[in-house]
Amino acid sequence: MRTRTGPIPTQTHEPSIEIAGRLGPRYDEILTPEALAFLTELHHRFGARRHDRLADRMRRRFEIGNGHDPQFRDDTRHIREDAEWKVAGAGPGLEDRRVEITGPTDPKMTINALNSGAKVWLADQEDATSPTWKNVIEGQLSLRDAIRGELSFTSPEGKRYEVTATETPTIVMRPRGWHLPEQHIHFTDRTGRTMAASGSLVDFGLYFFHNAQQLIANGRGPYFYIAKLESSEEAKLWDDVFTFSEQYLRLPHGTIRATVLIETLPAAFEMEEILFELRDHIAGLNAGRWDYIFSIIKNYRGRGARFVLPDRSEVTMTVPFMRAYTELLVKTCHKRGAFAIGGMSAFIPNRRDPEVTARAFEKVAADKKREAGDGFDGTWVAHPDLIPVARAEFDAVLGDRPNQIDRQRPEVEVAASDLIDVHIGRPITAAGVHGNVSVAIRYIEAWLRGLGAVAIDNLMEDAATAEISRSQVWQWIHQDRTTEDGTPITRESIEALVTQVLAEADRQDGDRFDDAAEIFREVALGQDFPAFLTLPAYAKYLVETD
Repeated sequence: MRTRTGPIPTQTHEPSIEIAGRLGPRYDEILTPEALAFLTELHHRFGARRHDRLADRMRRRFEIGNGHDPQFRDDTRHIREDAEWKVAGAGPGLEDRRVEITGPTDPKMTINALNSGAKVWLADQEDATSPTWKNVIEGQLSLRDAIRGELSFTSPEGKRYEVTATETPTIVMRPRGWHLPEQHIHFTDRTGRTMAASGSLVDFGLYFFHNAQQLIANGRGPYFYIAKLESSEEAKLWDDVFTFSEQYLRLPHGTIRATVLIETLPAAFEMEEILFELRDHIAGLNAGRWDYIFSIIKNYRGRGARFVLPDRSEVTMTVPFMRAYTELLVKTCHKRGAFAIGGMSAFIPNRRDPEVTARAFEKVAADKKREAGDGFDGTWVAHPDLIPVARAEFDAVLGDRPNQIDRQRPEVEVAASDLIDVHIGRPITAAGVHGNVSVAIRYIEAWLRGLGAVAIDNLMEDAATAEISRSQVWQWIHQDRTTEDGTPITRESIEALVTQVLAEADRQDGDRFDDAAEIFREVALGQDFPAFLTLPAYAKYLVETD
């Protein structure tokens, strides 16, 4: 009997992309053969590395959960101590970012953002967009048309919307994070294995392929907000995606500019390393406050009572761990020639309620005054009426200067322990518990109907704020917390609140409250803790099947 030696033959396939979602009007303008060929290349070259980085996240979260607090890395100390390197900085149209407006990419919201008077529009395909197949592709159509000056919209009531501003904001598009799949597009690799595409690569790839050349012709460029990063290795992956994409379209190296959201606890320990890995492509960092709070809860949810946060409303930007993180962000950015962009206050005006509007203006003005005074170069708002409020606070500090990168903040010293100092000294209240259950269920219900940014109780809620609400409930239950009046927070008491919230809801034919309650029970009352509520919600309810 002869024994075969040498490599075992393996079957190889040509990598390919297949569209599994339904095709609507004009979808063929986005899902062109050439664009799909580019998506295929992105997945072939970078898909496996994406999975490796997601595995790294799980290992790191396991380590923190088992008592190993994050530290500043010893193996990258040389990067932090090298004072010579700087980042690429602002591209054309990003020199002044004092007020940025955020919002989803449907036609009406796109037009409102472009008419808003902000310096930058964060065109959000991530937390402010529910990733229905319709929203994913029609958001790309809105952006394509807007960039070419061809976008208009007529509402069902007959109201027509058009871009009328003589100077529109610079567009910075935010693709989905590395963790989210796009199950309406399937990728088959060389081994013949078929899997869901990456939401990140789909959103980035379609926008970049169709619009990069036109954006450059418009005097701007292909700019991106990068969400949910947890390490410099993840930043390096994005940098390699950018470099390959520029080569693919024969654009000069460094044409792409990214702004990275520091919105996870692990990333806060690697800000300089993230800037370094993206140094040819990065313009700045953003303090993504809501996801950052969620990340703290997620990583420390099982570490005992001293890591339990009080009511969501008590976790302000002035509590110790939030103060340390934002101070470090400004210092780090300015040291390397990068912009530091502030976060978004949740308060929004109500044009039908002057008292609510006055309160929103007061809260937002105080928030932006603090950011400008701390050295931030710009900030976010979620509503056009807040732009003058935020701009006034930054104008008072910046004057005619486009930024304050020259403010180096040498007095700031942040230790690793400061970044996890979550002691606030405030109680959990019955109103806070009810509010979390109510907000989470109402937001998920809207998300299931395709709405990603939702005004609830005069606050702007998105996926990140819903994550705080459900993760606090999970942690309070598992850490045997009580409200300030001594009432235990248990699965049974939360289930009673779910019933109450459903009874309080304004129920309509076709609403998704029952589905939302089911998702809430899974992500807040289950024994296991899903890393993101959007993962089970997407898989169960947003994947269209024939």
